[in-house]
Amino acid sequence: MKVLVTGISGRIGANLAKALVETGHEVRGLVWPRDRRLDKLADLRVELVEGSLTDARDVAAAMDGMEAVCHLGAAFQGGGPFTNEETFEINVRGTFHMLEAAKKLGHSLRHFMFASSDALYEKYVPGGLPEPIREDEMPLRPRGHYAVSKHAAEDLCRGYARTETMPLTVFRFALTVAGDEILDFPQFYLPFWRNAYAKLTGPAAAATRTLLEDAAAKYGDRCLVLARDETGRSYKKHIADVHDIVAGFLAGIGKPSAFGEVFQLAAPHPYTWEEAIPYLAGKLGLPWIDVRLAGYVPTYYEFDVSKGARLLDYRPSYDIFRMIDEGIALRGGQAVDVLPTHARRTG
Repeated sequence: MKVLVTGISGRIGANLAKALVETGHEVRGLVWPRDRRLDKLADLRVELVEGSLTDARDVAAAMDGMEAVCHLGAAFQGGGPFTNEETFEINVRGTFHMLEAAKKLGHSLRHFMFASSDALYEKYVPGGLPEPIREDEMPLRPRGHYAVSKHAAEDLCRGYARTETMPLTVFRFALTVAGDEILDFPQFYLPFWRNAYAKLTGPAAAATRTLLEDAAAKYGDRCLVLARDETGRSYKKHIADVHDIVAGFLAGIGKPSAFGEVFQLAAPHPYTWEEAIPYLAGKLGLPWIDVRLAGYVPTYYEFDVSKGARLLDYRPSYDIFRMIDEGIALRGGQAVDVLPTHARRTG
């Protein structure tokens, strides 16, 4: 297929473009003038056109002749920081422009895929979430201008899918890491918790703060923290490696079973600090402490990714251990291929 990728200069967009080319697609990328990180695309056979999502003419020109769309472009990190007005214009009005241009393609449009976010869910609640998050059941309660804008853009997409019978799919990304980023994940390290507890009051928080300060004096900032809630239950989180986000698009592209649906993209399963911290400490040769974080809303959630498996044969393969292992390999100068092993060449 001829595929347009917006946000192609970002880490997900660049990796997705590479995988699409390697599986036989023709790729065009829309490059925003404020975010021209194109070094990752230097050796790829992709067509690059410059333009902004906020300009309907730029979007129409980029969409001309395309058969599929991977709409990743958004006001998030690259090119930022963004004002609230810019966030709305890029994420909401920009998506409107994309949908209008896609509508004009008529029956030649074979698939429109929209990148959304797990920021639409309220995941951090007292006591954590006891049940897995299911994309068709979990209420959407976005907080913050980015999340609200993605919610509005999702509504636009689903509305066009219904009104225009557009072959459209929404992919909600879990927090996504790439390369060796997982090795420096802030919540794994002591400074994050020292900063968090510096703002908390009360005797429970004071006792925890003293414990953290004692650990800092003994081990320094490169100390890992096995985070537990007040009951002693390990923190639990569900994220995604960029490989598994790419795998979701490759699994879904052009499939009628994907049309009109929302899919959560994430790792094959969540990780707990109880399993991740000792493993990471062993790999990096770092000290770690085991702490009950009293007086703090815990991280405790996971996603049910069975819908993607059932309808798309989506098979994410990057658990926390593989993320850590490949992160260490990359930091050591070893090349790691982004293309999922199950990807097949297609037209």
